[in-house]
Amino acid sequence: MTLHLYFARRFLATFLAVFGVFVGILVLFDLVDQIRRFSSAQAGFLDKLGLTLLHVPESLYRILPLVMILATLALFLSLARTSELVVTRASGRSALRALTAPLTVAFLIGAVAVAVFNPIVAATSKRYEVQASRFSDGAASVLSISREGLWLRQGDDGGQTVIRASRANLDGTELYGVSFFGFATDGGPEMRIEADRATLRRGEWDLSGVKRWRLSDANPERQAETAQSMTLPSSLTRDQILDSFGTPSAVPIWELPAFIDQLEQAGFSARKHRVWLNMELALPLLLVAMVLVGAGFTMRHTRFGRTGLMVLSALGLGFALYFIRNLAQILGENGQIPILLAAWGPPVAAILLPLGLLLHWEDG
Repeated sequence: MTLHLYFARRFLATFLAVFGVFVGILVLFDLVDQIRRFSSAQAGFLDKLGLTLLHVPESLYRILPLVMILATLALFLSLARTSELVVTRASGRSALRALTAPLTVAFLIGAVAVAVFNPIVAATSKRYEVQASRFSDGAASVLSISREGLWLRQGDDGGQTVIRASRANLDGTELYGVSFFGFATDGGPEMRIEADRATLRRGEWDLSGVKRWRLSDANPERQAETAQSMTLPSSLTRDQILDSFGTPSAVPIWELPAFIDQLEQAGFSARKHRVWLNMELALPLLLVAMVLVGAGFTMRHTRFGRTGLMVLSALGLGFALYFIRNLAQILGENGQIPILLAAWGPPVAAILLPLGLLLHWEDG
């Protein structure tokens, strides 16, 4: 037990050191990028530094597997140089038993990252988008999902229109049970339209089963208009609606199941979000796989030579597994492979491959 605690402390300290180095590097590079991006905006240095601190957690979360494999390489190269692994083997401990503590720490780091760091990243990402929109002319999200259905927003020089629908088709171009609320440029309400169905055409909504109220009239209900069909100008496009969903990473993992239910009740496909949810749940296994990959190439004593080649091989295999995971995510989101296979297949395969390598080199 003492030996396991020693390896666990060493691995955790090494991981935190590597993580701290990446924090410093990413803050520096991201600060330069924010200064370049908002060079013409009315943003001071402190504003850009705040944007950097809000944006860096997302980058750190994405490269967590890379940090894990680098920490593993640093730890076992250090243990090999000091012959501590030789002493461990001489005491009757096999390589796999020596890996128990680092693997446990890696799994716990992954669990904490998913349970705690994921919601933090989601919150800081949203805050970053809000803060960045103050200094840029980028379009904000035009769509949101709630228990009442989906909400859209469109606007032009004549004012803003808020749209609520009970459900929609997969790309948001056909809405059912629709309400349109028109507002003037001064913010006052102008009109309300209820329609059974609304179809987005080029530059307009094609409405059917329509009832329209002019809210500026003395008695809107008495002067309400009904029609079988009507067209309403629109500045929205299909791509704008789809892009407004944002990335699944913007939703905290604790809220993601409820968000998926709301998305499907609104008529949209939640496959992308289901793939992301399962991939987040599989993250601890991916970090365990990265530890096995790094250990498989660096647990040998340095007197055997070719240390540089082994480190490069471990990094190459780690990057390959990381990109295979991203490829599986794309295939899963497109429906080419099942969701569970896309999310859980690469981490499981990534564990079995270096495990077989360790069994062959160490105990074979």
